[in-house]
Amino acid sequence: MSSYAYLGPEGTFTEAALLQVPGAENAERVPATTVNAALDMVRSGRVKAAMVPIENSVEGGVSATLDAIAQGEQLRIIREVLVPISFVLVGKPGMELAAIRFVATHGHAWAQCRGWTEKNIPAAEYIPASSTAAAAHELLDDGADHDAAICSPLVASRLGLTVLAEHIGDVADAVTRFILVSKPDFLPERTGADKTTLVIPLPEDHPGALMEILDQFAARGVNLSRIESRPTGLFLGDYFFSIDADGHIADARVADALQGLHRISPGLRFLGSYARADRREYEVARHTSDQAFEAAQGWVRSILVSPAAGSEDIG
Repeated sequence: MSSYAYLGPEGTFTEAALLQVPGAENAERVPATTVNAALDMVRSGRVKAAMVPIENSVEGGVSATLDAIAQGEQLRIIREVLVPISFVLVGKPGMELAAIRFVATHGHAWAQCRGWTEKNIPAAEYIPASSTAAAAHELLDDGADHDAAICSPLVASRLGLTVLAEHIGDVADAVTRFILVSKPDFLPERTGADKTTLVIPLPEDHPGALMEILDQFAARGVNLSRIESRPTGLFLGDYFFSIDADGHIADARVADALQGLHRISPGLRFLGSYARADRREYEVARHTSDQAFEAAQGWVRSILVSPAAGSEDIG
């Protein structure tokens, strides 16, 4: 039976994302305390794959995931899942809104509810937690250092916690994107509505260095849906770029762009080509279609093999 890791404990939005994967509901699901722990289970062979958050529509990229997947033993993204995000405020039994002094939750959740908390519980202090669900679970412990938590409605219901307020997110239609990560022994087939994720180190910091990278995509008509810079941790000012590009490595324009990138940055890391969760197809200009690339390659080959190619000078 397949087994999957996910950022736990039970009841996280990450578990909700995992349950969207066919077969995951009846598979072994192993909660992990951190993104690194979940990915290490994949690398060690403990589980088949791991579900982790990578991007939020309000807060942007999840730095813990971007950093963890960019380093260490190679991994591959094989699926993405989108989960609408809704938050509730839960408290210990008998707790009232006006009495709250310490609220625990994940940093991304706190940022998405900052406006509501400043307006409704302005005296409350924020306590970081490894996940929204972990903050809620800790409320059941007599030694908890907080008296309220921000979590999902699902975990509040599972734990039987008192809901003090619902729909407390500042953005009503917030969505978090999750990725299913496995060892690099599987490449999903091209669907026509795909995404390719890359990590591109900056070999040398000089004027135009980023432009050289972006030009590889622009010249081939490859749209970028996400680009973020992250520190490598080696020294101050040393960064890599985490990029999502529209298309699949099996698309000629994407493959050609990656070849160009590899010449510029040999440390390029391919993290996967996989179907977009929203299944949204993208337009491909005629001159960047597979047929256009094939025709251009055929034209060059015809010149190289023509009788005139090896003839003597006629000057």
